[in-house]
Amino acid sequence: MAEIKEKPVVIELKGLKKRYGIGNAEYFALNGVDLEVEKGEFIAIMGPSGCGKTTLLNILGLLDQPTDGDYLLEGVATDRISKRKKAHIRSGKIGFIFQSFNLIPRMNVIDNVALPLTYCGMSKLKRLKKASRELKNFHLQEREYYMPSQLSGGQSQRVAIARALVNSPSIILADEPTGNLDSRSSHIVMEELSDLHKRGNTILMVTHNPKLTTYASRVIHMLDGQIASDTKIPIKGESHEEKITLSSRRKDLE
Repeated sequence: MAEIKEKPVVIELKGLKKRYGIGNAEYFALNGVDLEVEKGEFIAIMGPSGCGKTTLLNILGLLDQPTDGDYLLEGVATDRISKRKKAHIRSGKIGFIFQSFNLIPRMNVIDNVALPLTYCGMSKLKRLKKASRELKNFHLQEREYYMPSQLSGGQSQRVAIARALVNSPSIILADEPTGNLDSRSSHIVMEELSDLHKRGNTILMVTHNPKLTTYASRVIHMLDGQIASDTKIPIKGESHEEKITLSSRRKDLE
């Protein structure tokens, strides 16, 4: 029987908390999150509005920092990383895809995609060549010099994905990437993300749409700043699924 090799853990959270407000106005957006993410997983994060999904994504992307707890990125405690180093990690290892696209309206498509490369000290010509190659992967080479206002929603989101990938990040964080798209455009975007997953990228995607979980290898449901359930979707050939709930965790502790 072949030995199954464990994949490296790229993200590890221990007792992660994020507190806002003081006194009677104090509340926890995250309230004790424990999580391990292995390299190459595609995780869909679901839950009602205000449950902490986007807060979690912002902390994972080093855009925010927790109030308490530990966040280890590839085994390194992020609270020991300087702001400058965090910016370098964001520009090199982490790609962000947002619901609102966040394209700069005064810049054309190719300049939008090339923007993250400006922080790498790369020459403008090399930046544009690399951005052009990335746009070609998304069949957008004919729209390189369009302005964002000239694109459809699906095209804008594919440009946003191209921009997220231009630095060849190993981790992709997507916050409602199909939230503003019609069903056809949503399908195209999800197929692109699925293809990235097959190539070995680690993807964490926040979504309200349960239909999109079919693309994921793991589904996490959040409630009141905690992980309420964590389900690994079996790959073909497996006969069962692994499901961990807060209630079962509590039983293990009793």
